[in-house]
Amino acid sequence: MNIQLIRNATLRLEYAGKTFLIDPFLAKKGTYPPFPNSARQDENNPLVELPISIENLLHGIDAVILTHLHLDHYDEVAKEVLAKELPIFVQNEADQTTIQQDGFTDVRVLTESTEFEGIHLVKTVGEHGRGDILSLTGQVCGVVFTHETEKTLYVAGDTVWYEGVAETIQSHRPEVIVVNAGDNQFLEGGSLVMNEVDVLHVAEAAPDASIIAVHMEAVNHWNLSRADLRAYAEEHQFADRLFVPEDGESINL
Repeated sequence: MNIQLIRNATLRLEYAGKTFLIDPFLAKKGTYPPFPNSARQDENNPLVELPISIENLLHGIDAVILTHLHLDHYDEVAKEVLAKELPIFVQNEADQTTIQQDGFTDVRVLTESTEFEGIHLVKTVGEHGRGDILSLTGQVCGVVFTHETEKTLYVAGDTVWYEGVAETIQSHRPEVIVVNAGDNQFLEGGSLVMNEVDVLHVAEAAPDASIIAVHMEAVNHWNLSRADLRAYAEEHQFADRLFVPEDGESINL
């Protein structure tokens, strides 16, 4: 497989001969206001430009996966530039209705036994924070990809470490795990996605897996830098299998 981090949680994934676009957040730098009640209120989102052109990003895409519909995973530019006939996979019927209302004609709800061109897709659970904040953040999902020619890949989505992630790792034994690890936060309520301790828990639960950390330094409420996560992984002895890619960087596994 080839996993290219575009920006934030946006990935271009080549897997078993097919190319997936995951969580497209495609606007130019500074297009949207900062997320409120959080750090860097003087900086508009996204904080950085796309590392490649939208034309190159979209070339050859076979399907799109939306783990949920927050702005930094599916934005106005994505609505405009994605081909309306592209297969789009979403987490539930509510999201399906929204995407259909945006004009897309082939919107499919992920299940635990979804198939796409011979690739098995399993919707996984996630919790977009801990405690009371969950009433505001809403439902999210991840996806496990399997194919006889590829390693098992788990894209965890916008979730913190909790028993649902542990159970997914135990059940599917992924060899590659993508975690959203910017420790994004509001001023109150704690981590919305994984922090460095959460990533350590993932590494301990999957001691043979390669881990790729994304969703970092791209929107105003990030709290964990790439440099700090790399240093933490060195200190806790899992840096040899942790990848913290820069925007635009590709990883072959």
